[in-house]
Amino acid sequence: MALVLHSSSTNKNAFKALIAAEYSGIKIELVKGFEMGVSNKAPEFLKMNPIGKVPVLETPDGPIFESNAIARYVARLKADNPLYGSSLIDYGHIEQWIDFSANEIDVNIGRWLYPRLGFGVYLPPAEEVAIAGLKRALDALNAHLTTNTYLVGHDVTLADIVMTCNLSIGFKMIMTKSFTSEFPHVERYFWTLVNQPKIKKILGEVKHAESIPPVASKKPAQPKEAAKPKKKEEPKKEEAKPKEVVAEEEAPKPKPKNPLDLLPPSKMILDDWKRLYSNTKTNFREVAIKGFWDMYDPEGYSLWFCDYKYQDENNVSFVTLNKVSGFLQRMDLARKYAFGKMLIIGAEGPYKVKGLWLFRGTEIPQFIVDECYDMELYDWFKVDINDEAQKERVNQMIEDAEPFEGEPLLDAKCFK
Repeated sequence: MALVLHSSSTNKNAFKALIAAEYSGIKIELVKGFEMGVSNKAPEFLKMNPIGKVPVLETPDGPIFESNAIARYVARLKADNPLYGSSLIDYGHIEQWIDFSANEIDVNIGRWLYPRLGFGVYLPPAEEVAIAGLKRALDALNAHLTTNTYLVGHDVTLADIVMTCNLSIGFKMIMTKSFTSEFPHVERYFWTLVNQPKIKKILGEVKHAESIPPVASKKPAQPKEAAKPKKKEEPKKEEAKPKEVVAEEEAPKPKPKNPLDLLPPSKMILDDWKRLYSNTKTNFREVAIKGFWDMYDPEGYSLWFCDYKYQDENNVSFVTLNKVSGFLQRMDLARKYAFGKMLIIGAEGPYKVKGLWLFRGTEIPQFIVDECYDMELYDWFKVDINDEAQKERVNQMIEDAEPFEGEPLLDAKCFK
């Protein structure tokens, strides 16, 4: 039997397999008359994928679901397929970028876009987290593409196919030019890929989103009832009038303000400091560090040292680095109110994890303590800025001084 793909002709997840097939010389038939919400609820479809997700690929050996798995299967049908690179390390990097595309790009675009389209509950704080996560991912992708035309090697691979399909819905639906212009290398990469003949054949003409979709109304307008035939008039009975007319839907309640937004204005503008930190490439002490102390407002902000409580557990370098990365990811909710530096110290395990954090307010914000469980894994010490030794330690942590407290740095991560 031929390979049959069960999906609509506009599903970006189906495009991954169809483009991989174009590059691999594999024939896939797109099932005719597929109707989302109907075809994928049919018993014969649910036998192939019990949860009804789309797409599904029918093969001579049985069905496959999950779009990345389908694309991998299609690519591997051709022996020594260049879509998987020319070496084991190429293969590893291709798989790396496929996972990155799924977990960092696709997920965050979806969390931003779908609630606005009515597919899920729209929550402004959740949207802020999604946008911050997407920007962080695009920033990493942009940095990689600064010196690379493609994700791996010098030609299109499966990683590029998956990444382009996942980016396409963002570029078409919600990532406007003003948003993507922050990531010029991602822009160059995307428009290069979507204009490759084999990719364009499947995706068609891609146009940049001109605006962010408005939030879908919670309830569609009810159609008016058809006029009923008049009956013989009867004497009207006096009806008791309700004291108050209640609308079908309550007016949306204003989003409660974060207590930090109610603090008196501070002379320190956090975004100004983050910009100075990011843009200072030379004379860091004279420019960035001096600028920090010129801006710092001890009445509006506070500085804190933190030490990981279980340093003896940090024996494996990549596990320790992932632990810190996870902490920073879960701190997204505080991005508007905080700046942080996390140092991983030591030439070998056990590695020491120590941090410096700048928070809005004179104490650690309670909502961060409540929402980010990692906070409990650290001991926290408020910086005494009148103590010159502590102040110098702040300077060294901001600038990633090495050696730090007599030991080399394995890595330094910034939250900004």
